[in-house]
Amino acid sequence: MSESPEKKLDATGLFCPEPVFRTKIEIERMQVGEIIIVSADDPAAEDDISRWVTRNGHELLDMSKDGETITFKIKKVK
Repeated sequence: MSESPEKKLDATGLFCPEPVFRTKIEIERMQVGEIIIVSADDPAAEDDISRWVTRNGHELLDMSKDGETITFKIKKVK
């Protein structure tokens, strides 16, 4: 049985600013050091979420695209 401490946020089907807004809310609820996986299919989310993470001092561990879906792996740093 594998344990996954990561939170997941499915923001597919949502459009700017919802994916960033929901990511912000989830990260605020997390403890420092926790990781969240965010999925979004809004083309603007790629820049919006990347910028938000950097601007707020968190760490974008990974970002990948699978067709229309962009997946972000974000670590809460502060």
